Amino acid sequence: MYLTRFRINTARMGARRLLSSPQVMHAAVMSSFPTAPPAAGEGPRVLWRVDHNSASQVLLYIVSPDRPDLTHLVEQAGWPTAEEGWQTRPYTPFLSRLENDGIWAFRLTANPVHSIRRTDGEPTKRTAHLTPRHQTQWLLKRQKDAGFRILEKPEEQRRLPEGDAHELIVHGRRDLAFGKTEQTSGRKNRVTLTAVTFDGRLQVTDPDALRRTLVAGLGKAKAYGCGLMTLAPVG
Repeated sequence: MYLTRFRINTARMGARRLLSSPQVMHAAVMSSFPTAPPAAGEGPRVLWRVDHNSASQVLLYIVSPDRPDLTHLVEQAGWPTAEEGWQTRPYTPFLSRLENDGIWAFRLTANPVHSIRRTDGEPTKRTAHLTPRHQTQWLLKRQKDAGFRILEKPEEQRRLPEGDAHELIVHGRRDLAFGKTEQTSGRKNRVTLTAVTFDGRLQVTDPDALRRTLVAGLGKAKAYGCGLMTLAPVG
């Protein structure tokens, strides 16, 4: 497994095109591999995420089973004259060092959804969670199976009557809509999704499960920049 970071030059027209469409970005990311990556499933797959840290610092992160070649992205949306257009590091050594009870800062961009049925007998429909409180609950419901526990705040640090018990911030909500052509039928569909970013601190409760989460992603819409969780040392 590999972890790659690429800084996007937001002043370039190619960068604006990539950032305006998750489908275009997905195609660009998948073009970074000479052979087709593994099909979607529960195992390792290609995950990507765009972090808008500031107007001038926009970073693309990729986790992948194979080492990517981002030459085309450098030419379209990077700095072609720079010595190092992107950074790729082996990810497996880091994953192997995860231990039970370890504390980490984390970032996750995800597509929090739930299935609803408005009337009896009606098929269920996948619907986005739109409020930070419900988005937080979506993540808390998945933490055990994903191999971690989000840390709770001390009582004296809680400012709100509800939804403020954990060391977690929900921000960067983006409502996305774009066209998609089905490869098998050629039919054109409209895709809509809501993406939010979670920043917080977690404790490892199941290292093997957390490793699976880090390489397979969490939640839906993984092809469109959702599901990638990354860890960083606390402090």
